Amino acid sequence: MILRQSSRLPLGLFLLSALCLFTTQVSASYGDRLPEFQRCVEVCERENCGSGHASTHIPLLHRLLLWDCPAECDYTCQHIITDQRVAASKPIVQFHGKWPFYRFLGMQEPFSVFFSLLNFLAHQNGLSKVTSDIPAAYTLRKYYVYLAYFGMASWIFSMIFHTRDFKITEELDYFAAGASVLYGLYYTSIRIFRMDRGGKRTKSMLRAWTGLCIALYALHVTYLKWFAWDYTYNMTANVVVGVVQNSMWSWFSFEKYRKSGRFWAMWPGLVVAWIILAMSLELLDFPPWWGCLDAHSLWHLGTVGPTMIFYNFLVKDAQDDIAGARLKA
Repeated sequence: MILRQSSRLPLGLFLLSALCLFTTQVSASYGDRLPEFQRCVEVCERENCGSGHASTHIPLLHRLLLWDCPAECDYTCQHIITDQRVAASKPIVQFHGKWPFYRFLGMQEPFSVFFSLLNFLAHQNGLSKVTSDIPAAYTLRKYYVYLAYFGMASWIFSMIFHTRDFKITEELDYFAAGASVLYGLYYTSIRIFRMDRGGKRTKSMLRAWTGLCIALYALHVTYLKWFAWDYTYNMTANVVVGVVQNSMWSWFSFEKYRKSGRFWAMWPGLVVAWIILAMSLELLDFPPWWGCLDAHSLWHLGTVGPTMIFYNFLVKDAQDDIAGARLKA
């Protein structure tokens, strides 16, 4: 299940189009071009950061998170201009592709950091369930363990990126998210088509599928890193993979429920629907409430529950599969 970027047909195609439009819009922010903002930053840097002036005190925690004098000026001016616009009944605007958030402990987007942490803990909890409730001999177990590791890694880089937005932290966040999304399709195909089972032909298929996914990810990173850092392409690639994967899980869920009549077999379909609703928050972008809680952070919050439900499904599915194999023996 894709939990960083997800959707399904036909709504997935609508979300794809809308998100591509959204990413194009935020790449250049209106606030950056405001003359009053540019003047504010210029004056602040001249008065506080230039040679011959006393150094502006920056708290230790901020310095540890690489807040320097120009960055402090930029942050301060964002809020000065935002307060002026609110007082004049003008709309709040974005700066550098982001809303003007209030920092907490030096973190640029504290709620996104916190909700990313909750997602990390959900994957960590899922890993604990997989390792404790699924026998080590079960052939799909290792793929579920890797799923948890990919998930935890992606949310660690999400926390880092939302703590401080630099080019390197953004790249690591995008690359980790892309790896997690593609791995979701990788293990989904292995589970549904049972490429984990023995047999010379099956093993050849698994090697080919593994090589293809590695090659696709390498090409994805190469294109973004060395050819074009393209937000629209990145979003398109992730949503397309999400559409395919979630369509597969929806079909699998329906078929398993139809054959078994067990409620837990419906969980993947319910998770897909939940993720689509959560993802809609990305389309309903709005200025942050109280200067800290925005649609993107709520999208991160919206993926915590589905993650926990889906790991429960994987455990139930594995136990049911093992029980069925024993009955056939």
